[in-house]
Amino acid sequence: MEEFTINEMLELQRKFQKEYNRWSSICPENGKNKLLWMVGEIGEVIDIVKKNGSQPVVENAELRAHFVEELADVLMYYNEILLCYGITSNELKRAYIEKAERNMTRWK
Repeated sequence: MEEFTINEMLELQRKFQKEYNRWSSICPENGKNKLLWMVGEIGEVIDIVKKNGSQPVVENAELRAHFVEELADVLMYYNEILLCYGITSNELKRAYIEKAERNMTRWK
């Protein structure tokens, strides 16, 4: 399978919002709610590991599919947050690289 880029995810999220924008629009005012909903989805991911252990998530195909689906929910909210605050993939890339470089020297 080929790589799945942030820009592709953002485009899918834009299409979803265009079709189903009746729930909440993509704007800074709704960013806080999207953050809270993402945290809820992260809780669902954690529950899977907490209830089943880490190794079964790797070995059990059905459990793994559920785990990956919940991670996809997290990513969907994450991408909506990027859209709410107008964060571009280039902006995110720059911040990510800068943070990674700082982390590489943090514990030397």
